[in-house]
Amino acid sequence: MSRNANIIKEEIINQLQNQSSLPDEPIVLIEAGNGWKPLNLEEFWQYRELLYFLVWRDVKIRYKQTFLGVAWAVLQPVLATAIFTIFFGRIAGIPSDGIPYPLFAFAGFLPWTFFSNAVTASGNSLVGSSHLITKVYFPRLVIPVAAVCAGLIDLLIAFGILVLMMIWYGTGFSPQLLMLIPLVFLTFLLAVGVGIFMSALNVKYRDIRFALPFFIQIWMFATPIVYPTSLVPEKWRLLLAINPLVGVIEGFRSALFGREFDWRLIGISFLAAVIILAVSVVIFRRMEREFADII
Repeated sequence: MSRNANIIKEEIINQLQNQSSLPDEPIVLIEAGNGWKPLNLEEFWQYRELLYFLVWRDVKIRYKQTFLGVAWAVLQPVLATAIFTIFFGRIAGIPSDGIPYPLFAFAGFLPWTFFSNAVTASGNSLVGSSHLITKVYFPRLVIPVAAVCAGLIDLLIAFGILVLMMIWYGTGFSPQLLMLIPLVFLTFLLAVGVGIFMSALNVKYRDIRFALPFFIQIWMFATPIVYPTSLVPEKWRLLLAINPLVGVIEGFRSALFGREFDWRLIGISFLAAVIILAVSVVIFRRMEREFADII
């Protein structure tokens, strides 16, 4: 901040203090932040109750006036698994690394469904909350992060179906299941990073709302959900690993079915998630000062 800006800021504070009937009362001055400044986690934590409220609001709105309610959290991966089992598992005969194909596909759709729904909801969250942005001050990042957090409830519900499927197919449970906790967190970080980037772009360019579903669909076929990575030629696997969801999906299957983890893929996914999140936060903070004007 320049010297003149500091002088003006001090004059404003002095005038407010002179006009106030309570001179000892603290004064909060809200000003545009620097886009390159690190995220203020302390401020974000102060608005944790707002985050909880927005998460609960998103969950209620999602299933409000729906006949099946939260059953949609289960139907989406179940129906997708059934369709791909018929066409890819039975007709095309795509291998599944010795795992029953319905179980193999559902284990892939579980994190993918959470990621795709979270990114879609987060990408449209700022536009859908324009009435809040133009009237009340709070960290704008709370809105897209809340949309991603709401998707964790659907993930938990769908995971119960996966457990029942594993029991049905006689798949054993191993201590490797504990690895699902950091893998879910990794998926969450990736969804937050992509979601806040899309939400910021969507405020300025409304084409994102129409392009995002197409982008998500293309991303799905570039991710080994309905096919194993072993089906990809060795020379192309490193290129495939650039997709951060490859390590996530393979990690989920390794944790669920007791296979050896490919730490290289998981490491690449973690590094990509951190980079995407950091870059997205910087872009978001540089654009957020204009949200109230153009939303």
